[in-house]
Amino acid sequence: MRDVYIVGTGQTKITKDTGVRGRYLASEAINHAVNQFDLDRNDISMLVTGNMMSGILAKQQQLGALVADAAKLRGIEAATVESACSSGASAARWGFMSVAGGFHDLTMVVGIERMTHATKEDTTAALATAADWELEGCYGESFISLNAKIMALYMSTYGVTAEDFGHFAINAHENGFNNPNAFLQKRIDMDTYLNSRMLVDPVKLFDAPPVCDGAAAVIFASEDVARELCGDGPLIKVSGSSIGTDSLALNARKEKLHLQGVALSTQRAMQQAGISHEDIDIFELHDAYTIITSLSLEAAGFAEPGKGVHFGKDGEISRTGKLPISTMGGLKSRGHPVGATGVYQLVETWKQLAGQAGENQVPNAETALVQNIGGTGATVVSHILQRMA
Repeated sequence: MRDVYIVGTGQTKITKDTGVRGRYLASEAINHAVNQFDLDRNDISMLVTGNMMSGILAKQQQLGALVADAAKLRGIEAATVESACSSGASAARWGFMSVAGGFHDLTMVVGIERMTHATKEDTTAALATAADWELEGCYGESFISLNAKIMALYMSTYGVTAEDFGHFAINAHENGFNNPNAFLQKRIDMDTYLNSRMLVDPVKLFDAPPVCDGAAAVIFASEDVARELCGDGPLIKVSGSSIGTDSLALNARKEKLHLQGVALSTQRAMQQAGISHEDIDIFELHDAYTIITSLSLEAAGFAEPGKGVHFGKDGEISRTGKLPISTMGGLKSRGHPVGATGVYQLVETWKQLAGQAGENQVPNAETALVQNIGGTGATVVSHILQRMA
């Protein structure tokens, strides 16, 4: 297996701009990635597109070929990947494997999602397809209600209150405030968090991500190509890539408060990279809901069961803390255009390791765990990124 590097990144500002169609959002992100190192797009031989809901909300499938054509890559090998909210990172894993396996030297990965052009009811129904339709969706469960069930169970099991989750949202909004591409550039405090509107008890507005649109892109390259393109600049290696799965339905899981997919994908990616928890400088986790942040910290091995909700109350998750998370605002403040989110995470983490994160720069960051979750934990994609000498 060949070593794989990221040699270009691009992203669009996350918005509620219903007037821009998906192919053009994707093209914009691809153009930014190509222009970062002045690549000849004729050298790119594969395009992988991550998306969840275009077929439902835009009545448009075959995004691989559609985006390739719009991005002036017509004729390229192209395909679309769907794994609910982890579609972007799953597409990235395809891109990683295509280079690692020697099939391609330069592979473009783009994540794209448009959610705001449809009605709230249609978008909610489309998001619910990330759950088990036979066991959950057809009984009226929504993505918010399922996370509310998990959060309520966690609170009753471990005796914690709503206030215990607030620091996760506060930290995300603090970091998103300085991210020019974030959707919610707004600081919040504990009072704002606690007094926010209840969505489905106990999940409040500031426990959940906003509905929004966006696209992001990364380019994977072999070592020879990466060294030629990057010159004396930093080389960011993808040293681990893995997917872990669990049942879609919550009631079918052995332990409802343990994200087995997180545990599996974390262990596998770290083993590939040959690192330990002590080596990780950033954990760019999937903070779609504050309860998922807590459970992710636990399942990934950074906190004991029932203790994840308290992790970070003393500043451990801040940009200068022991384990920075949501460094550019996370899903909560940057936004969560679901099929693009995993690629946004890779773009932002590349910037951190390359020392290009601006006011949000994490000091001396060299190794990061980047994790994207599909559904309530059914598909979990983990990547390890490392800055090489």
